[in-house]
Amino acid sequence: MKAINIVKYVFTVIGIGMLVGAFFAFQSTNSFLQNATETQGIVIQMLESSSSSSSDNSITYKPLVEFTDKNGEQFQFTSTISSNPPSYSINEKVDVLYNADTPNKAKIKGFFSLWGLSTILGGIGLIFTLIGVGIIASGLKKKKLHNYLKQHGTKIESDFQNVTLNTSLAVNGRNPFVVVSQWLNPKTSELHIFTSDNIWFDPTDFIKTEKINVLIDRDNPKKYVVDLSFLPKVAD
Repeated sequence: MKAINIVKYVFTVIGIGMLVGAFFAFQSTNSFLQNATETQGIVIQMLESSSSSSSDNSITYKPLVEFTDKNGEQFQFTSTISSNPPSYSINEKVDVLYNADTPNKAKIKGFFSLWGLSTILGGIGLIFTLIGVGIIASGLKKKKLHNYLKQHGTKIESDFQNVTLNTSLAVNGRNPFVVVSQWLNPKTSELHIFTSDNIWFDPTDFIKTEKINVLIDRDNPKKYVVDLSFLPKVAD
């Protein structure tokens, strides 16, 4: 299905983009720390921040901090990190890091204040990348197996059982169909259940036979491909 082909590349591109963003955020913080001066500040106000995109218009709070630099000049800055419940309280003393050239861009000395952006971008980016690359790798692995079995596999006739939905996968609220068949191995008397690749239309009316061809690896029948070449192709 085209949607899956689009999703795997979109997830991969977004994931890699976020990982790149995480790298630059990490580098920016690391550079900031190399030239930072530490002092103590005080929370003078908790500013409300509301998300207009949120369905419940939830409110979070970010601290407005005041500190004095080494020259005795006072500055104020607002933390980029907001939370609910508030992470700080008014008049609470906090450790502050600032650069002499840009004291108005100071940061609270804390893991999330310093590394929160790179951590979030890195974590989400890694998940998106793994999903996208995983789908791509799975497709390539399946294609490689198909090509191998077409050249070296053994064709057997399995008994058609049914058509069912693959409920483990859903795209746009739809589950694909799979064809299920079985085969009794005459050498081992073991019963093998075969499940076809995903089909994005109901193939029931097009199955006119009780036998379904399957290509298997004789040494390992768990490696197989159900032959669905008899089914019509979906028009683009």
